[in-house]
Amino acid sequence: MSDTAVYAAGGVVWRRVEGRLMVLLIHRTAYVDVTLPKGKVDPGEMLAETAVREIFEETGIRVALGVPVGVSRYRMPNKRQKIVHYWAAEATDDAIRGSAFVPNKEIAGLEWVSARKALSRLSYPVDVEILQNFLKLVGDGVLSTFPIVVLRHAKALSRDAWKGSDGMRPLTDRGVRQAAALVGPLRAFGVRKVVSSDAVRCVATVTPLAAALGKRITREPGLSQVAWEEGAGEVRAVVGKRVRSGKPAVLCSHGPVLPDILTELALATGTMRGSYLGSASALEVGAFSVVHLSASNPGSGIVMIETHEPKV
Repeated sequence: MSDTAVYAAGGVVWRRVEGRLMVLLIHRTAYVDVTLPKGKVDPGEMLAETAVREIFEETGIRVALGVPVGVSRYRMPNKRQKIVHYWAAEATDDAIRGSAFVPNKEIAGLEWVSARKALSRLSYPVDVEILQNFLKLVGDGVLSTFPIVVLRHAKALSRDAWKGSDGMRPLTDRGVRQAAALVGPLRAFGVRKVVSSDAVRCVATVTPLAAALGKRITREPGLSQVAWEEGAGEVRAVVGKRVRSGKPAVLCSHGPVLPDILTELALATGTMRGSYLGSASALEVGAFSVVHLSASNPGSGIVMIETHEPKV
């Protein structure tokens, strides 16, 4: 990230009312404008968790992020560039009922309008462009999605520094910090199922997330590096099960195994393979790729892949 640019994140929050697509606009008090919910990144945050936090702070609605819908760039009055990342984010009925929003000194009000009407209501061309990107997803029939997150374990002790078996190698202090820092961004994508190689370094990476979710870790020896090296991996079975479930999940594994996981995700969804799979699987420790699949027809192909690098 640039030292001079200001980074922010937000979303196009949407719902269906009697089958009709509606999006949420915010009316800001001080600026007397109409815009999309967004806000600046707090120190130590990843963009995805910023988006979820800011949407909640401005609207009272808790969301999970869907597909990315673009990045806006513009100059602020102080001449610094502002870069804002946006995601589509569905507002469930329960989330809307749970909102405690009241007009305040920052937000004068919220307004649900049709997506087409929103194009004419928004005050800024950069917001209109983001909404147009969102409408392309609607036109393609891939607005409702679920994520499968492919995560490389956090930083572990090197093989040279560890005298025990490879599967028992623990995280370093940095790895422990990375594991803790992953909780916010992974929750931002609505992850509910935690699946991991049975290696200690992988299980330890997702333990803070599982604790925050109140979920058990599903340990899969078939995702381990030991199994991969012995040709005994069961990546296809694990991936196929997760695709069929249609539920948001994280799969934590090892660098050498990640290309197989991405390849199997492509095969399981009927997606043409290409160099993008290599990019999505070439992760540093503590990084992850979010593979977005159609909720109504997972076999229709990968909708989009986004990759996030660790902040620690």
